[in-house]
Amino acid sequence: MSKVAIVKCQTYEIEEVQNAIKRGIMLLGGIKSLIPEIERVLLKPNLLASSNPDKAVTTHPVVFEGVIRLFQENGYILSYGDSPGFENPEKVAVKCGLKAVSDRYGIKFGDFTGGQTVTYEEGTITKQFEIAKAVLESEAIISLCKMKTHQLTRITGAVKNQLGCVYGLHKSSAHAKFPDAISFSKMLVDLNKLLKPKLFIMDGIVAMEGNGPRSGNPVKMDVLLFSDDPVALDSVFCRLIDLDPEYIPSIMFGEELELGKWRDHDIEILGDKIQDLKNDTFNVIRKPVISENFGFAAYFRNIVLRKPVIDSKKCIRCGICVDACPVEGKALNFRYANKSQPPEYYYKKCIRCYCCQEMCPQKAIDVKTPLLGRMFLYR
Repeated sequence: MSKVAIVKCQTYEIEEVQNAIKRGIMLLGGIKSLIPEIERVLLKPNLLASSNPDKAVTTHPVVFEGVIRLFQENGYILSYGDSPGFENPEKVAVKCGLKAVSDRYGIKFGDFTGGQTVTYEEGTITKQFEIAKAVLESEAIISLCKMKTHQLTRITGAVKNQLGCVYGLHKSSAHAKFPDAISFSKMLVDLNKLLKPKLFIMDGIVAMEGNGPRSGNPVKMDVLLFSDDPVALDSVFCRLIDLDPEYIPSIMFGEELELGKWRDHDIEILGDKIQDLKNDTFNVIRKPVISENFGFAAYFRNIVLRKPVIDSKKCIRCGICVDACPVEGKALNFRYANKSQPPEYYYKKCIRCYCCQEMCPQKAIDVKTPLLGRMFLYR
């Protein structure tokens, strides 16, 4: 059986967090049983974009610090890093509070600006990935994921966190190559099977609900989750927010492709009880993820499929959404060179990857479902 440890943790006070981390790892058998005879360990937080830690966009620096303390006490040589969606990786670490922590403990930020092509012949949907140099130089990966919603895949958690091991604009290329949630999730499973992280720790002390993964709202969940099985961990996350794990393609394909397990009878829950920490009102779409890569004529795509929409009152016309669009020729752009109006969408081109919504720093983009879509497709 896969094991998932659930540990209640109500604040980001370092002593409470560190005790919770120690308890969670001990429930799984202890640090040496999870990562034996390995020295060079890469801590892989979620550093999606520059954000104040209180916004719940990124892994909280106190969780990061608690993990550093435990691993240094046990003699591991640590590095850390992530490849954000748009900005310079180390600058994002500064703005999110992780760089200040790493400097105190002498932890170096790894090279996430370059890397090399790694072949993975066992891949189901892709046979190669562009992996960051820091990942290739490590002996083990510890995935420090964040408990959040996501417009494309419903949730972003343990399985999806490894996308940041792909460096630079290759992540955007992945969205263009695998434009719908089904193919994208299969790619994520292949990536996890290639990288084989040793441990997953999910920061859910304050999670994000609603219009995630950047524009949602912080919500207290008071929990840290631990597992060496990312599929099992994500399925427990789903149960905590009253979301059916079968709705999440990375969970379903994760089991089908033997990355992990998601069914109740295949998971041993350790530590605190799900019932005591469950949030039935958590704002998430409780409907199955479906492929939006349909062969509809362009007109019907526009009146049926979910689509990103810009709130002109919130938009500051920074152009980040335009830069983030992975579609050749862009699926949105400014009509006027002086940027006097917000960007306009060309929905005939839009692949519904929601990279624009994901990277918007002003929470100015939401995903809307047309009336016909609500009536017939997303019921």
